[in-house]
Amino acid sequence: MIARLEGRVERVAPGEVVVDTGGVGYRVRVPLSTYAALPPGDGTCRLRIITVVREDEIQLYGFSTADEEELFRWLQAVSGVGPKLALRILSGISPAELRRALSSEDAASLTVVPGVGRKLAQRIVLELKDRVGSTAPAGVRMSPPPADAARDAVAALEALGYPHRVAAEAVRKAEAGGARGLEEIVREALRGLKPRR
Repeated sequence: MIARLEGRVERVAPGEVVVDTGGVGYRVRVPLSTYAALPPGDGTCRLRIITVVREDEIQLYGFSTADEEELFRWLQAVSGVGPKLALRILSGISPAELRRALSSEDAASLTVVPGVGRKLAQRIVLELKDRVGSTAPAGVRMSPPPADAARDAVAALEALGYPHRVAAEAVRKAEAGGARGLEEIVREALRGLKPRR
C-alpha cells in the first residue's frame, strides 16, 4: 500500500491533487486544509497517504499533517462514515475544531457538514470522544493566493453538494463578514448555510 507520496504538483483543485512521481500521476483526494497547504502549481509536495481499496476502485486520500491523517482514520472507524464522508467532515471542520467538538460532546457543530445528520453526529461523538487527547499535533499551514480564495471556496462548497448560486452567495457573505483565506471563507460560509440532509 502507498503510505507517502512526494512529487511535483501537476494539477490541483479543491478536494483533489494530481502528484507526478517518477512520471506517474497519482490522483489524490485531499481535505481543504491540505489543499490550502499545497503549492500553486509545478511545486513539489509531500503527502501522507491512506490507500482505500474497494471492489471496484483503489482511492488515495492525502494529508499534509499527521493530525489530519489520524482523524481521518478515526472517522472511518465510525459506523456509517466512509472515506468520502470522512474527507468531507475534515473539509468542513478544522482538525482543532473537530477535536474540540468531540471532547466537549458538541454533536451539533458536526451537522454543518453535508451528509452528517443529528443521529450520525451523535454517533461520531459517542464513538470518538474518548480517543481525543487534550492537545493536537501542530501542523504547518500555508494560505493559497488570496485572489483565488473566493473562487476556490465556491468550488469547494459545490463539491460538498451546494448549488453554485447558493455557494456563491454564502462566500460573498463570508467575505463581507471579514473572512480571508480559503479555509476561513469556507468555514464561515458553512456556518451561514443550512445543513444539507
